[in-house]
Amino acid sequence: MKKTNNILVSYSATIKEALKIIDSGAMQIALVIDDDDCLLGTLTDGDIRRGLLNGLSVDSSIETIFFKTPTVAKISDSNEKIFRILLSKKLRQIPIVDESGRPAGIIDIEELIKPKHKTNKVVLMAGGLGTRLGELTKTTPKPMLRVGNKPILQTIIENFAKYGYTDFIISVNYLSHVIEDYFGDGSSFGVSIEYIHEKERMGTAGALSLMRSMLNEPFFVMNSDLLTNINFEHLHDFHLAQGAIATMGVREYDFQVPYGVVNVEDGKIRNIVEKPVHTFFVSAGIYMLSPEALEYLPDNQFFDMPSLFNNLSEADCMTGAFPIHEYWLDIGRLSDFERANTEFSQVFSV
Repeated sequence: MKKTNNILVSYSATIKEALKIIDSGAMQIALVIDDDDCLLGTLTDGDIRRGLLNGLSVDSSIETIFFKTPTVAKISDSNEKIFRILLSKKLRQIPIVDESGRPAGIIDIEELIKPKHKTNKVVLMAGGLGTRLGELTKTTPKPMLRVGNKPILQTIIENFAKYGYTDFIISVNYLSHVIEDYFGDGSSFGVSIEYIHEKERMGTAGALSLMRSMLNEPFFVMNSDLLTNINFEHLHDFHLAQGAIATMGVREYDFQVPYGVVNVEDGKIRNIVEKPVHTFFVSAGIYMLSPEALEYLPDNQFFDMPSLFNNLSEADCMTGAFPIHEYWLDIGRLSDFERANTEFSQVFSV
């Protein structure tokens, strides 16, 4: 039984405060307590992301989004009884409460019933030219540019491996030998790597048509010019919980109109909003797909992820959006590369 001191959160806390507790607690859950420290409910990463999708901000209260009728076990219950509860309720973890209803611990079944190694493939798209980075990518493919004294691609692989995802397929094209010479079969990095060679550039989704036979369970797809410290298990769990055929990691993007916006109706000025800020969700270049999604891809053609998601939506397939609130940086320009090198040691362990 794990202690709960570091995953307790007050019912009056903000989403931002709860996120810090969930992220630092490493249990993917927070226990919500009242003023007497009695358990009121639970709050997961998924609860928060759904709240953000529904328009809440990180400064909103958690009161409307935490789960108020959690399944619990008593401190006097035997391990056998707790195990039966977990199985019958299809739960991964369960809070343990004392006679007064206060959290005494939490039991996680995951480490007991499934291996640490996960068989889900990770597809990394590493065939881009990186032309916007100028001279830096003349002899080095963008995923191999060094940030924090190691290639960007190595950081991505290490972050996936940290969560047990160690089976990689890397789609390569431009200067592919640089990538293959460095990583080989992945064994020196504690992972397994296979390569798919794009004879012509195929976009962010087209290369998937070359590996249909290799992908028989939900798999990740990620651009290889990104730095992020998201918990990939959270994305995996979210994808399965939503019952989605495809899930896209999305990032909030704010755009401020530099002028006063005049709202006109029937030729009359209704109001003027000075320099309004509009908030959008944009694709973060990180996805999880079920094998069924591959049926909506053309064979051996240039095809981008937005087109695949449009095809899935038109076919009325379930597609999910996974809000990313963690560190995320798309290294597309020289200024992004410089910023990445400045911030790397603050975000990632060197």
